[in-house]
Amino acid sequence: MSIKTAAYAAKKEGADLESHTIERREPGPDDVQIEISNCGVCHSDLHCVNNDWGFSAYPLVPGHEIIGHVTQAGKNVTKFKEGDKVGVGCMVDSCQNCKACNDNLEQFCPDMVMTYASPINDGEDFTYGGYSKRIVTDQKFVLSIPDNLDMAAAAPLLCAGITTYSPLRHWNIGKGDKVGVIGLGGLGHMGVKLANAMGAEVTMITTSPEKGEDAKKLGAHDVLISTDDNAMEKAAESFDFLLNTIPVAHEIDPYVALLKYDGTMCMVGAVEPMPGFDGSSLIFRRKTVAGSLIGGIKETQEMLDFCGEHNITCDIESIKMDEINKAFKRMEEGDVKYRFVIDMSSLNE
Repeated sequence: MSIKTAAYAAKKEGADLESHTIERREPGPDDVQIEISNCGVCHSDLHCVNNDWGFSAYPLVPGHEIIGHVTQAGKNVTKFKEGDKVGVGCMVDSCQNCKACNDNLEQFCPDMVMTYASPINDGEDFTYGGYSKRIVTDQKFVLSIPDNLDMAAAAPLLCAGITTYSPLRHWNIGKGDKVGVIGLGGLGHMGVKLANAMGAEVTMITTSPEKGEDAKKLGAHDVLISTDDNAMEKAAESFDFLLNTIPVAHEIDPYVALLKYDGTMCMVGAVEPMPGFDGSSLIFRRKTVAGSLIGGIKETQEMLDFCGEHNITCDIESIKMDEINKAFKRMEEGDVKYRFVIDMSSLNE
C-alpha cells in the first residue's frame, strides 16, 4: 500500500518545478509519518534540478530541510509520538553496520540514502524530498526540534546549520580562537552565528562591504574585504580556522595565506573541481585544507539542542510553494537573506 501525496517536482533536467503527485509508503513499525509544515530551499536543490552533479533522477522532488509534526508512529517507535515537532535533514537511511555508522557519522556511509534523488528498491525507484505534504522516515533519521525555535526559521538548520556546526565542533572551535567565515549566504550567516555562540572571535571575509555590515549584525566582530590587497596582506597568518562557504570554484591561495601555522581551512560550499594552488603555502606552515559534509544524526541533534539553548535560527524569507521557480532564479542571483523557506500550507492536495 502507498499514500498519494501532493508535491512539486522537476519533470526533466533544468525544468521549472510544477505540481505533481507522488506515492509515500505506508508507515511500517519503525517509521514516523510527518506532515510537513515548512521546507528550506538549499542551493543543492537547484544543482540537483539542473543535474549539475550528474546523479539526478526525474521526476525530482527536492527538499532536505524539513520541519513538521508527527501524524503517525509505528509500533516500534519509542522516541516520537503524534503531535511532536520534528525534522528530517539530508539523509533518510544508511547501512547501520559500517565503521562510519558505528561512529555516528552516517553521512559518510557508502550506502547512505539521501532524502531525495537516491535510488531505492534495487534502483527502480528514487527518494522524494520535502517539497511535499508529508514524508515517511525511519525513526533513526528523525530529529527533535526544540520547542522554543520557530518552525520556519529552524528548517534550514537541518542542512545549513549542521553543515557549519559540524566542522566548527570537529576542529574544537571555542573561546580564544580567531575564526574567519568566508562568504555570507545561507551557510555563511549560520557559520557566523554558531562560531560566535561557541565563543570564538569571528571575522566575516567577503568581497562586499555591505555584506560585512550585515555580518556584524549577525554577530561578526570584524570584517575583512577580500578584494582589498592591503587588508588581506595585513591579516596574513592571523587566523586559527577558516570556514569557506563559497559555493563555486575559486582560487584558495589568498585565503590559505590568512592561516596561522597549523591552521585549517575547511571547505563546505564548493562541491566541484577547484583551481590548483601553491603547495608551498601548506608545506612551510603545516597548514591544512579540509572538507566537511553535513553531520551524523547524533551530531545533528546536538546542533539543534545547541541552537535551542542559544536561541539560534536562520534568517529566512517565507515563500509559497508556487513561488519556488521565482525563488530559484533569485537564489541564482544571490538575492536572498539568507534562506528561502516554503510554507507547505500553501501546497494544496
